[in-house]
Amino acid sequence: MARINLKGMGVALITPFRSDKTIDFDALARLLEYQIKNGTDYLVVLGTTAETPALTPDEKRQVREFVAERVAGRIPLVIGIGGNNTAAVVNELQTTDLSAYSAVLSVVPYYNKPSQEGIYRHYEAIATASPLPVILYNVPGRTGVNMSADTTLRLARDFHNIIGVKEASGNITQMDDIIKRKPEEFMVISGDDGITFPLITLGAVGVISVIGNAFPKEFSRMVRLALSGDYQRALTIHHRFTELFSLLFVDGNPAGVKCLLHAMGYIENELRLPLVPTRITTYEKIRQVLNSLN
Repeated sequence: MARINLKGMGVALITPFRSDKTIDFDALARLLEYQIKNGTDYLVVLGTTAETPALTPDEKRQVREFVAERVAGRIPLVIGIGGNNTAAVVNELQTTDLSAYSAVLSVVPYYNKPSQEGIYRHYEAIATASPLPVILYNVPGRTGVNMSADTTLRLARDFHNIIGVKEASGNITQMDDIIKRKPEEFMVISGDDGITFPLITLGAVGVISVIGNAFPKEFSRMVRLALSGDYQRALTIHHRFTELFSLLFVDGNPAGVKCLLHAMGYIENELRLPLVPTRITTYEKIRQVLNSLN
């Protein structure tokens, strides 16, 4: 099984919708070209930022195939396949054509709040079934349960095809502990744009980014500068985006980044319920920051 190199900036791709709430594949095609031409290292398809819970199985298939066809091997693709029903996730892994994809990103089970042993066994089943390398995804703010450093490291040591973790716990101490104790090849990836810079200085390999949807060129440059040890220039770019980091999440994700992309003229400002667009006040603040960055 080939190992994908996740060094650099991956982008958690949005799903653009038209005003009638159908998927806007024309806008998606434009976004894919924008990403590829502006330095994005790889794309994460059908993750949280894609509003995947609000897509039908057929829509997910359409997006998965459309992205694979348009990207045509120009940059690596990671597919989001996760859930809180282990058997269903295993079935999806075994019955989906993943030939165009390089790795699977799978979230810690949500809502039913498994124990650390339950999380371990969930990923054990996924690692055993997956035809692709697996990236763990720890995001307790969404799942309701934190995957501990010990559980992450146990999985990293026990399964050669679990190649990394997207860490979005917000707990720098926990992330540093994983980086310090991990197997050499295991990759720690920031799941939070705002702490990507400090996390790279500790040894993370990059980020799966939300803001990269809108600013792939600038944010990938920040990541590359930090990875090369040019911390001063990386920090300058990081600080340019500080206000935007918080604004993009004040009304939830992907409402913030969709608002930003709408203000930039790329997409319609449409989400599917239960998600709704940002408040007008947030939209105006985002537009002001956008004007100051241009």
